[in-house]
Amino acid sequence: MATAKHRNHKTRATAAAATVERKATTFRLDPALQAGLAVLGQVLRKPLNRLVNEAVRGFIEKRSAQVEADLERTLERLKACREKDPRFESAIAQFVEAEASLGRDDPMEGRPRPAAGPAQTMVRELLRG
Repeated sequence: MATAKHRNHKTRATAAAATVERKATTFRLDPALQAGLAVLGQVLRKPLNRLVNEAVRGFIEKRSAQVEADLERTLERLKACREKDPRFESAIAQFVEAEASLGRDDPMEGRPRPAAGPAQTMVRELLRG
């Protein structure tokens, strides 16, 4: 016949086996956060590990929902943009206009090199091998 202590241990072992193996991780917390966590642990009579897992789980759920909503809004804006200009003709025209407006003053365009003198020609030939 199993004792209550043995059954309790067996129940915990079964529960532990049912959960995914946990990985020990080290984080540095601000002293104020550590103090608050310690007080909560004492008041709630919960291990700090459980409180940290609950807090991180809540944070991930909240932030994941926010990121998902942001991505959905971005996707909707992209779809609307594509529907207005499916071949991006307007965007291409704007790009061409911007490039043409700079003309010779475009800082990203290269400049023609003046003709090399005899010394420069010799140095370039030596460098090219």
